[in-house]
Amino acid sequence: MTKASIQAVAKEAGVSVSTVSRTFAKPDLVLPKTRDRVLAAARKLDFQVSRSAAALKSGQSFRIALLHADTIDVWFNANVFRGLNSVFGPAGYDISVYGLSNARERHEFFTELPVRRNVDAVIVCSFDIDPDEVSRLKDVNVPLIGINTPSTIGLDGAVCIDDKLGMHTAFEHLISLGHRNIAYVYGAPDDTSQLRFSAENRLQGLIDAAAAHPDVTLEQIRCSGHEDTTGAALAQLTTMSPTPTAVCFQTDEMAIPVLYRLPQYGLRVPRDLSVIGFDDIPFSAKMGLTTLRQRPNDLGAIAARKALAAMEGPLSEPRFETVAPQLMLRDTTAIAA
Repeated sequence: MTKASIQAVAKEAGVSVSTVSRTFAKPDLVLPKTRDRVLAAARKLDFQVSRSAAALKSGQSFRIALLHADTIDVWFNANVFRGLNSVFGPAGYDISVYGLSNARERHEFFTELPVRRNVDAVIVCSFDIDPDEVSRLKDVNVPLIGINTPSTIGLDGAVCIDDKLGMHTAFEHLISLGHRNIAYVYGAPDDTSQLRFSAENRLQGLIDAAAAHPDVTLEQIRCSGHEDTTGAALAQLTTMSPTPTAVCFQTDEMAIPVLYRLPQYGLRVPRDLSVIGFDDIPFSAKMGLTTLRQRPNDLGAIAARKALAAMEGPLSEPRFETVAPQLMLRDTTAIAA
């Protein structure tokens, strides 16, 4: 199969060869619509930047390190990876995935990377790195970009979902429907979990929203990671007095099993109980679940573009972006009875 040329990509995208080259070398200097058109043409033609030629010229490795503290195949991480690869792939970069789930793995990575110096950028995904680890990464002298990190200290750029705003939006939606007895079901990740700060932000967003409505009762249902979350949530929801007329869930993965079993307890959704989740995982639409949508693939693409731009020099503002979740109105919320 003949390899696509940069001239073919330029013709397909309707731009000059220099614009194609600039899209991969200095993406921040190309208009977003033009950049997207060039990347789409590159994907269509299976165009790849010549890694060997570029590496010899620039001294780059054309490799990106992705750090995360969970398996790559979970919904969020898998979609972040797709977003990263949609930008890095056409630009000629491979992504090396590092799952750092314990102290030993973290020590090995942060000790060896400054010695090897074999990556051109580091992406930190939902990962709380301490100042010493940031310092070690800075020794490599490559861009450090965060995705959903609890802190931006030491990062060259970052993008994150606004968890607090998302839960505030969910609560206000239920208030607008007349609900005054609302429950919140959430998990309790331990202190080492990379999801701890996201869980805390979602809870705080709900508490802040409730504080503005003194006539509303907010009941918290905390489920530990060592119990049957669905069973524990149902046991408390169905025995509360008064029974909540609406319930928010920290995630869709918590909401859907409860939604499926509520009829066994004589509760009709949304007539007796409105239900709202968070994330908008693929199965949520099939269940008709009202939820807050976040797009991890978009977060990955934004982070990748920041990394490519940072390789060329200091990032332009905004270096740190926050993305608002989108309320997806479906079948599980209704006016309070």
